[in-house]
Amino acid sequence: MIDMHQDIRDAVTRLCADFPGAYWRKLDAERAYPSEFVDALTAQGYLAALIPEEYGGIGLGLSAGAAILEEIHRSGGNAGACHAQMYTMGTLLRHGSDAQKARYLPGIASGDLRLQAFGVTEPGSGTNTPAIKTFARREGDRYIVNGQKIWTSRAEYSDLMILLARTTPADQVAKRTDGLSVFILDMKAAREAGMRISPIRTMMNHATCEVFFDDVEIPVENLIGEEGRGFRYIMSGMNAERILIAAECIGDAKWLIDKSSAYAKEREVFGRPIGQNQGIAFPIAQAYARMRAAELMVHDAVRRYEAGENPGAEANMAKMLAAEASWEAAEAAVQTHGGFGFAEEYDIERKFRETRLYQVAPISTNLILSYIAEHVLGMPRSY
Repeated sequence: MIDMHQDIRDAVTRLCADFPGAYWRKLDAERAYPSEFVDALTAQGYLAALIPEEYGGIGLGLSAGAAILEEIHRSGGNAGACHAQMYTMGTLLRHGSDAQKARYLPGIASGDLRLQAFGVTEPGSGTNTPAIKTFARREGDRYIVNGQKIWTSRAEYSDLMILLARTTPADQVAKRTDGLSVFILDMKAAREAGMRISPIRTMMNHATCEVFFDDVEIPVENLIGEEGRGFRYIMSGMNAERILIAAECIGDAKWLIDKSSAYAKEREVFGRPIGQNQGIAFPIAQAYARMRAAELMVHDAVRRYEAGENPGAEANMAKMLAAEASWEAAEAAVQTHGGFGFAEEYDIERKFRETRLYQVAPISTNLILSYIAEHVLGMPRSY
């Protein structure tokens, strides 16, 4: 369970105290990457929490990763600059060869290498992953990659990318999900050989990009697992991704609720605290109840994951409910603070923008509902 890691939570909270709201506001205004924050997390070993000790990591379970990310958000920060290192490396940990693990994991654990970029989504496919068109053509001891990715966050700041590309044409496979392969891409080498990165400016400081591949070469030894089975490898990491993102949403909700309840107790209008008014108190109380319910679902998903079960339904529901809870808490925070909710110095408007993302990414609420309808309730497939 996540609550087993109170020592980690306390330590992360202490670290985050060195990166207060002013730090995040400055980055937000400049659309800058939080290099100092990421370096501090790396130095303390938190971004290597899930890497086995034999490769220089701490060797903890997913619950520790969830605790780390939740506390970052509960402290008012944002783990979007580094959270991918926890769930993208799962593909390498579970499906990579011994040689690949020995080559990359120690560097990732030490901070010499950053594995932050996840090249899956494309403009024409969205969440319909089997429809991707980026193609890796094998020529002898290398693959030649051409295509485009979008919403590839942290590509500018990552040394490595987990890249999904088609290696067999879609019209030559028995199933749509066949013929896709996963590679570990050296970003520096790729930049020098035909890869171009174009940042996308968004409503929050999320460092996301388009990535273009023009005859980019990847050595055959950088293929993860078997050629053509990449879709399965990517999907096997999605439960972890959704659980970790859900933990971040819980952290956001707790921060927003704490800010709202504190302000409601101290702010006086008409001679009394505004929290005495049910119109202010009830939305905050409702947000708290929703957060607690979502938190229990996150705990259940973590427990099942660490027990070796397949918590597909629980991971999806945890992500959906936690995203909704954090958004409800953000709405309540803006209403509670009134005009000050729109003032940068209170950080409410920043968190309001940041938490809205998670009803869309990394998977939309509608797709989660489709999953539940089909895989839990046995209803006809909708897509």
